[in-house]
Amino acid sequence: MPATLVFDLDGTLAETAPDIMAALNHFLLREGLEPLPLAAARSLVGAGARALIERGFRAAGRPLATADLDRIFAALLDHYLENIAVRSHLFPGVEAALDTLAAAGHRFAICTNKPEPHARALVEALGILPRFAALAGRETFPFCKPDPRHLTETVRQAGGDPARAILIGDSRTDIDTARAAGLPVIGVTFGYSDVPMAELAPDRLIGHFDALPAAIADLGA
Repeated sequence: MPATLVFDLDGTLAETAPDIMAALNHFLLREGLEPLPLAAARSLVGAGARALIERGFRAAGRPLATADLDRIFAALLDHYLENIAVRSHLFPGVEAALDTLAAAGHRFAICTNKPEPHARALVEALGILPRFAALAGRETFPFCKPDPRHLTETVRQAGGDPARAILIGDSRTDIDTARAAGLPVIGVTFGYSDVPMAELAPDRLIGHFDALPAAIADLGA
């Protein structure tokens, strides 16, 4: 039976770390700190922009007071939105997998802790926005991942049934969200998890989007 397939965005559908880290480093440099390497994204990305800034400045050696965090947070969101898809791109095989899954009758949604305007602008820039029946960002509802309602309400917004849904994600937050919602979860190995995805024990594990249709079919069986 067709299901609602809900995708995380950063590190799952798209390689966005170069633009995210560029935005963070812009403000680290502005505050007189050294930029962080791209590899640091695995431990910084995934919990939203505020956490990114807080973690990034701590990693750079200067934890932020609340007032400074608030100031930089607002400025970084504006800067990042203006540079949302300079180097970001879809992971290999995304569009072909979506074609195959759409032909099988599945519907698609995005559930991300990225602010909704940024998520929508990014997905539009990547050319796949029309494929998704719903896109829910951090502030779309009064709650966000790992709260399971972020996932289940995204499914409902897409016109689906939460009892017939699967989450595809790259982080502990995604695994925890799906588990709390009682839904199966497919983990990708190429995202921004700070621990190997296999250690988080998703229901299925894929290393390329070419493997996604078979993983979906396997879960359905």
